[in-house]
Amino acid sequence: MQVVSISSLKGGVGKTSVTLGLASAALAAGIPTLVVDLDPHADATTGLGVRPSRQDDIGRMLRNPRRADPASHVAPSGWVATAKQEHSPGRQVLDVAFGSAYTGIYDRPDLRRRDLVRLVKVLSDVTGYALVLIDCPPSLNGLTRMAWMASDRVLLVAEPSLFSVAGTERTMRALDLFREEFAPDLVTAGVVANRVRAGSSEHMYRMAEMRTMFGEQLLEPTIAEQANWQQIQGAAHSIHQWPGESARQAAATFDELLKHFTDSGRRRRQPAQPEAKLAEAGSTSG
Repeated sequence: MQVVSISSLKGGVGKTSVTLGLASAALAAGIPTLVVDLDPHADATTGLGVRPSRQDDIGRMLRNPRRADPASHVAPSGWVATAKQEHSPGRQVLDVAFGSAYTGIYDRPDLRRRDLVRLVKVLSDVTGYALVLIDCPPSLNGLTRMAWMASDRVLLVAEPSLFSVAGTERTMRALDLFREEFAPDLVTAGVVANRVRAGSSEHMYRMAEMRTMFGEQLLEPTIAEQANWQQIQGAAHSIHQWPGESARQAAATFDELLKHFTDSGRRRRQPAQPEAKLAEAGSTSG
């Protein structure tokens, strides 16, 4: 099972849109996928067509991770009911550990170190998926660090703009520090450029800057600005199900980006070692 966090320390760059695009590509390819919506705004949950129910949201599962029983509390995406079966001859699986404002209690910088393994514990009982996508909040507080602790890879999302590029560089430095202290096996999946306008001289300048700064870590293809993306998300539809040439091209882009994760043989590490390490650290730090 491949666990991938989609992260950005700057809001408004389309991080959730990238999560939804990758989930759409996984559904179309017939890859059993779980989306974990860690952002307290729960926009990924809305975009995936999931409505709140009596099941526990991810925040409540984090509160009691040893008793979480995620198999009983994940919800099927609304996309599955309308997915075109010709994309995949088998059973299509796209489930959601849905988000809520409740997760905000963990999105703070002063979490004890042993709390960082809460999501590791929740996911340790998850089976039946080939891919887990974690939509992180745009901060480096507790929720993002929980996600990184539970992940094999972190995908960074950036727009071709000054502040976004600078924020991405800060995120990469933060990842290096986190990897050194907590998760030596954590891999940077790369940087995906989102909302790129080929006709914008500013965007082309920033893209050249990103290629210089990030080199091979800047992934191809880039994601072009999608004029009707808000309409697609508002309708709670998969990009692969939306009509029109621009949606078809965007779907093909996400199909290519998904290969960066599905072509890899890396798997999520077992939680025992980091949990023991953090528990020991937490007992000494109080």
